[in-house]
This record gives sequence, C-alpha cells and structure tokens, in this order.
Amino acid sequence: METLIMEQSYFYDDEKVLVRTMVKSLIGKLNESLNNGDVNHVHAIIKQGILANHYSRDQYGINPTVRNLRTALLVADNIAPDRSMVIATLLYNLVRNNSIKEEEVVAKFGEDVAKITRGLIKVSQLYQRQAAVRNENFQKLLLTFADDIRVIIIMIVDRLGLMREINHHPNEQFVHDIAAESRYLYAPLAHRLGLYQIKSELEDMSLKYLNRKVYSQIAEKLSETKARRDAYVVDFIDPIKKALAESGLNFEIKGRTKSINSIWNKMKKKDVDLNGMYDLFAIRIIIDTEREKEKKECWIAYSIVTDIYTANPSRHKDWITIPKSNGYESLHITVKGPEDKWVEVQIRTKRMDEIAERGLAAHWKYKGIKSEGDLDSWMNNVREVLEAGSIGQMELVRGMNMNLYEKEVFVFTPKGDLFQLPMGSTILDFAFAIHTRVGCTCTGGRVDGKNQKINYKLKSGDTVEITTMSTQTPRQDWLNIAVTSKARNKIRQAVNEARVRQADMARELVQRRFKNRKIDLDEGTMAKLTKKLGYKTITDFYVDINEGHLDVNTVAEKYEQLVGRLTEGNANAPHGTAEGFVLQPVKDEVPSDDILVIGNNVKGINYKLSKCCNPILGDKIAGFIASDGAIKIHKLECGNLKHLVAKYPYRLIKSAWSGKVGTQFAVTIKVVGKDDIGIVSNITSVINKNADTVLRNISISSQQGTFEGFLVVGIPGNDALDELMKKILALKGVKHVERVNR
Repeated sequence: METLIMEQSYFYDDEKVLVRTMVKSLIGKLNESLNNGDVNHVHAIIKQGILANHYSRDQYGINPTVRNLRTALLVADNIAPDRSMVIATLLYNLVRNNSIKEEEVVAKFGEDVAKITRGLIKVSQLYQRQAAVRNENFQKLLLTFADDIRVIIIMIVDRLGLMREINHHPNEQFVHDIAAESRYLYAPLAHRLGLYQIKSELEDMSLKYLNRKVYSQIAEKLSETKARRDAYVVDFIDPIKKALAESGLNFEIKGRTKSINSIWNKMKKKDVDLNGMYDLFAIRIIIDTEREKEKKECWIAYSIVTDIYTANPSRHKDWITIPKSNGYESLHITVKGPEDKWVEVQIRTKRMDEIAERGLAAHWKYKGIKSEGDLDSWMNNVREVLEAGSIGQMELVRGMNMNLYEKEVFVFTPKGDLFQLPMGSTILDFAFAIHTRVGCTCTGGRVDGKNQKINYKLKSGDTVEITTMSTQTPRQDWLNIAVTSKARNKIRQAVNEARVRQADMARELVQRRFKNRKIDLDEGTMAKLTKKLGYKTITDFYVDINEGHLDVNTVAEKYEQLVGRLTEGNANAPHGTAEGFVLQPVKDEVPSDDILVIGNNVKGINYKLSKCCNPILGDKIAGFIASDGAIKIHKLECGNLKHLVAKYPYRLIKSAWSGKVGTQFAVTIKVVGKDDIGIVSNITSVINKNADTVLRNISISSQQGTFEGFLVVGIPGNDALDELMKKILALKGVKHVERVNR
C-alpha cells in the first residue's frame, strides 16, 4: 500500500512524500488490529478508484486520497487505532461514487466497516443543502443521520485535518466558510464528546482564518511573553506550594495559558486589551481529600493563598458553599501576584475537578452555552470511553444507541432551509410551518422529486417543495391530517372565518329577500325561528342557507307563520318585571321601527350586557349581533360598538330600556381625594344609607397624601348613580368622582 501508484500524475510531488509517510505510520499504528489482506484490499480499491477517475480532486483542488489518509491517521493518533473507523474513512468516498459496491465492503471488511461507511455517506449528503448547515437544528439532524457515534468522531477529526490543510488556500471564501462552519458546528460537537484539544485547535484556527489580524496580534504577544510568563508562573506558585505542603494538604497545582480564541472572547466581553486581562493564565489547586473534609480543606488553601497574595474582593466567587445549578463547585479568587499582576486561582477538590471536566457538559453550561440534557448525558458516556483511550473500549462505542431524536423529524426546503417537526408530521404541517398562507393554500408537495398528497408523513432528511393553489382553502377534515398545534389552530381559525363570511353573505341574502316580500325582519324573532328549526347558533343557520341546505323562501314562509303565532299569543300578555333581562317587542312610548326593548315578555333570546362598557338602566344603548348569533348590548358611546358598526352596519339593532327593572347593576366608581382620617368611612357610610345601593367591593391606595379608590356598587340605574356620585363628591376631602369601566 505504500507505493499507492505514485507514478500517476494524480499526486503532486510534495503529496507523494506525505502519502508514503502517512501510509507507513498508519500501518504501524494499526498493525495488531488489521486482518490478513486488509492493506492489499484497501490499496487495490483506492487504485481502482483513482484509475476510474472516481477519486478526483474536488472543486477546491483538495486531493481526497490525501485528505482521507490524513483523517485516518488523526483518528488513530487522537481517538484510537480502530480498524473499522480507519478503513471506512479511506473507502466511503469510493462507495459513494459507486467505485465499489457496499456488498463488496461487507465481504472484504465486515458489516461494522460497512455500517460506518453508510453513516459517512448519509451525513455527507446533507452538505448538498449548504444553507441548512447554519441552522440550529443541523447538529440534531447530523446525529440522527449518523447511526453510529464513530461517524461523528470521524467527521470532527476530518474537519481538523481540513482546517490544517487550508491555511493559505487561495480561495478566501472557501476558507471563510469552512472556518465559520467549524466554529458553530464542529467545535461544539468536539467539546461535547470530550475532545478538548481538538475543540481548542478548531476554535483557534477558526479565529485565525476569520480574523487573522487579531489572531496574529494575540499569538505574537503570547509568543513574546511565553518565557517570561512561564517563569512568572513558577515564581507565583513556589511560595504557595511550600505553604500548602507545610499545612499537610495532599494537592497538585496546574498552571495554564488560555487558548487564543478564549483570550479573544474574554477581551471582547470585558472590553480590555491583552495587558488588561486578569486571567490570561490561571492557576488551579486540586486537593485530594475525603468528601467530608472537602470544604474545610478548600478554605484552608484559600486562606493560605490570600495570606501570601492580596485578593481582589470583587473577583471572589464561592461555588462551594452554593454550587452552580449544573453541579459546578470551586472557589475562584483573583490575587495580586509579583509585579502587581492579577492572577486567577481556582481551588477545588479532585472530585469537584472531575465533575467540572467530565460531568454532563458542565463546562459548557458554566460558560453560559445551552445544551440538551439527554444529548449531554449520552455524550458523556462516549467521552468516558474516549478518555479511557483503549482499543478494547471502542467496542462499547459501537453499540451505543443513536436514537437521540426519535420523536422528531428534520425536513429541508428546496433552498436548503431546515425545519424541525414532531414525529408523524405531514406535508400539511410542513406547509403551515413555512407560512400560514402557504398552509392555507396547500394542495400537496414534491418529496425528493416525487408528488405526494398532503397527508404524506415526513421522514428526516426529506426535501419538500409545497404545491399550492390560490383557490384552495382549509377544510374541516384537515384537522384529521395535521399534527402540529400551529397547523391545527390556523386551520380552525380559517374554517371559522370562512363560516362567518358565509353567514354574512347569507344574512344579506335573507335581508334582500325579506325586503322584496315586504317582510319586516326582526332579529329577535329570527333567533327564535333558528332555535325552532334545530340550530344551536344563528351562524349555523345562515351557513346552511349559504350552502343551499336551507331555502330562503322556506325561511320567509316559516318566519311569517311564527310572527303570526307570536302576535296572537302575546296580545293580552302582562308586562311585569323579572330578574335578569329578556328582549320584547316595543311598547307604545318607544319608536317601533325594528327596536329591541329590554323587558320580560319574549323569552329564549340569546343576549348579554357587554362587559366593555357595562350599560345600566338609563344609559343610551344599542344592540349588536355577534358572529355566534348572540345579541350584545352596548352603550351608544362605547368605542368598541362604533368600531364594530363601522365594519358591520347591518348587525346593529336599535335598543332601548322598557322601563325600570327590578334588579341591580354592577358599576365601578373612581374616587380621588385628600387622604384624611375617616374619609373611607364617610364614603362607605353614604353608600350604605342609600336603600337601593349595595357596596360590593372597595380598593383603596394612598400616595403622598392623596388617596385613590375604586368602589364596585350594585345600583338600580343611572339616576340613582348620579345621585350617589353627587353625595360622595360633597364629602369633605373628596376632589373627584367618576364612573369607570374595569
């Protein structure tokens, strides 16, 4: 395999040397895990692919053979010399290009290699949707498609190799895109898997390619000061070491310089230059002790450090007494060391350090980055295996369940935008997820180029193009297809709005027909007719007329019959009072051109007093027919009524009070005055002395000598209210009284 047909012009001269070196090193690392014939089989397949032009350079001039060899070697060096991962890395591009069949991979290398190869092919296909890679759901889709965690590991390591290769690539846009993608996708994945060194290198190289000037300035500054900084750390630590040893504590001390990317983030966050950073490097004291002695010994170490160096109180953070929500425990102090430089010191026990470094992505949460509990827990298991570093434990990784998002599907638009939907979602749900207008006019869709109906259930990775028609409208039966709450709510809303429009058209038709037949239309009588015909709401009644299920002429005939019976039956009916309100025909003293009067003779009419203005006996009022058929009584001056009448003038019903009604209305009175002793008692006394008035609720607030009160009273009508308000205003200290709506 070392020769790898070097005579071909496929390799540049520098690549030939690099390939020979990498192949030799890779074989050496995999020697014990390779089967008989593995090397020859891989060599023959790659040679065949190159000769068939299935392994040509990509559009950016990168040689896939070199790239895959570099990735395989990095896997062996940074993860484990795993046979399946390395062989799959070398071959998956050739399987994808049909240079070799999957069956041949299984026959020559086994199902495990084929499984990883399939996963690499599946995730590589996602990159055909370039726009989707930036979507926050892309990481979830990547994990869903991978099937095997080793696929994700290979992709992360491959990205590391690619980032190293493109340092001076001539295509600046390509470099920028790869660096940006590494920052928001691969570095977070690497950290979640515990691949901290890879994560830091990806972030540093991303900064280098995205902002080379800043990167170079920080790197040069660190390089210039490295020797001095190392010497400073030694000088700083030395007296602490001696004091800790004398105290009898079992400890170790670590000193580290932050990564360039971490330094840059801290400089931006704190708006300081490199010289102004407190924690350019940090000292960590890790104490090995029993659980019950942890707090005590951490505070002993704290006392020792602060006895030697002066602490900055504003930079003290105690996460031992009260740990962070993610379980993080540590004492952080910033002290003034030699040369008056500020140094951050972290004090924790071995157990605390283990949690901080390896527990459920704790460090990421500590930095304020959101992560998902289930994914973190699962990733943590993988991290523990990887950090163990043995070949045998890689077997544990192979069997890990990758069904992290089995209750969700991830679907693309033709432009590459990515949507996350619940499992079981249909094309109709996807249409509403894009836009309500798209959902309302949806007639189906094309899924991966094939026509599908609106009830097609989506699968992760589907590319869906919604087909629409301007004449399409939501139907009631769509509720049996839609799964998402957004789609179902929008469908219900659209269906209800359509019914209201139908009812309005039918109402106008009825009014015209009645006018032609010289029939006076009374909405109260019409409401009785709808109930007599078995309709729950007047909207249902008018919709049936609009849809042709009920003939307008039949309605007119039945209406005339009902009017005749009501006239005969009510000729001698008494007009007494009753509790509550009903609608009745107009009395002599009230104009009779289609007016509703509140009384007690005609029963069964669905109406309410509107809460927006709370009309009471004596107010000038009007009725308005709502979309559900109910009549709502408003004050004539009510702003809501004016707005409704402007849109639906034909729904206005003239109304008047039939006379004094034997009941009380709830009215809210606002009183403002001087906060004197006894003022509240005087007000309540006035109310209680009124025989027909009852105080139901009172709310008083006082500020700077002025009180403001809201009183809810039960009162028989407007005249009684005016009289009561005059009496309250006459009280000493009361400055203002008015009726309000609350």
